[in-house]
Amino acid sequence: MQSTMPVPVTHVIFDVDGLLLDSESIYDVIIDSILKEHGRKLSTEARCKIMGKKDTEVATILIDEFELPLTVEEFLQHDRRQQEVLLPSVELLPGAEKLVRHLHRQGIPIAVATGSSKRSMELKTARHKGLFDLFHHFVYSSDDPEVGKGKPEPDCFLLAARRFPADPEPNKCLVLEDAVNGVVAAHAAGMQCVWVPDPQQPQDGYKEKATLTLTSLTEFKPELFGLPPYED
Repeated sequence: MQSTMPVPVTHVIFDVDGLLLDSESIYDVIIDSILKEHGRKLSTEARCKIMGKKDTEVATILIDEFELPLTVEEFLQHDRRQQEVLLPSVELLPGAEKLVRHLHRQGIPIAVATGSSKRSMELKTARHKGLFDLFHHFVYSSDDPEVGKGKPEPDCFLLAARRFPADPEPNKCLVLEDAVNGVVAAHAAGMQCVWVPDPQQPQDGYKEKATLTLTSLTEFKPELFGLPPYED
């Protein structure tokens, strides 16, 4: 579904969880296990609030939302232990590898802007290192001191743009996202956004902030944004 008329771009910024990697379901399992220890269960509303956020912001939101008797650091310790076990097995989502390799092959500058830490990214991309080595740079919102606030604030996307050698204007950058928080952040950054929404997220009230809404990256046509079309 197209919300506004796409205009040509020169640079592309990717989210990771739920867009390139099928990792959101793993995070759900991890968070549910922590909440279960305290007689709680992850709600759809809380899940939407934390998607795309920094690690510390996720912990703070869930501790407050469910009145957990944990500090942020205690929550993160539980979280990290389970990440080490579960994240290395994560799979790529349909269309992800084809798009990333195509843009790299065509010389389009690409970067990642994620709410994750460098540590968790290394865990979940270990099996796909060759693909993720194609990105020019990564903005890890949970670690980077230049990211003041996580999504839905635009900090990480604006920083990702500045770190390209050409330092493109925001309107020359296209963001690909799965989370509502990411769509709002891209819009606030003045960037176009292709949204591949998580099916558990509400979409009403957000589609107008996305330039284009798809059900899968397999539907994405680069030429809509002035990018080289697929060769096959």
